[in-house]
Amino acid sequence: MIFFDIDGTLLDHDKQLPRSTKLAIRELKEKGHEVAIATGRAPFMFANLREELNIQTFVSFNGQYVVLEGEVIYTNQLGKEDLQSLTEAAILNNHPIVYMDQEDMKANVPHHDYIVESIDTLKIEIFPTHDPHYYKEREIYQALLFCQEKEEELYEKKFQPFDFVRWHPVSVDVLPAGGSKAKGIEKLIEKLGIEKENVFAFGDGLNDVEMLTAIGNSVAMGNGHELVKKAAKYITKPVNEDGILHGLKMVGLLG
Repeated sequence: MIFFDIDGTLLDHDKQLPRSTKLAIRELKEKGHEVAIATGRAPFMFANLREELNIQTFVSFNGQYVVLEGEVIYTNQLGKEDLQSLTEAAILNNHPIVYMDQEDMKANVPHHDYIVESIDTLKIEIFPTHDPHYYKEREIYQALLFCQEKEEELYEKKFQPFDFVRWHPVSVDVLPAGGSKAKGIEKLIEKLGIEKENVFAFGDGLNDVEMLTAIGNSVAMGNGHELVKKAAKYITKPVNEDGILHGLKMVGLLG
């Protein structure tokens, strides 16, 4: 079973899917391999990609919402009381928050430049609208806290129930403590009865470190963060240099 991150792994920096990647994934499936996505994105942020690649098994929200062939098999949500406390602290620091469930995302402020700057880089059609009470009414699997680099340290010690993982210069993912892509993958391979030595993973970002550390057959993209390259067993070429195809050949999955 092979897991692929999206941004910087399946998609290049312009959020385009290289032709070589699409063909490589088709060949993997033709050979009978299980192919899945493991991403920090919400499910509604990559529906078109799932359709294009014909992949309906995925680990989303960095492991908090796991789907096997369209069926939800595992969820892990943020605690509402802790999320309220985090929100109150963030408001005092003028750090906006976006709350996300499997269907939508809502911001606790009407507008903020940091939200626009970071969400725009994803090149998705949906944008968070204003609803400061969204987290009170839904199961929230991930939040986005918008702050400059190092400022998340203000929250890390105070909010032990959460993990904070930076994905953009002005934004961090807020996850349930201990939640990760690695945990989500574990739930999937247990369900399918796949041995760990038959699992492969490709990634490039800081939210991939645990996944690439936990999985022996791990591949870092050539464009990946240095910590990601240290965590992985293999390093392939950058995404825009046929990195996925090269990596799959490197580990012996494709000829």
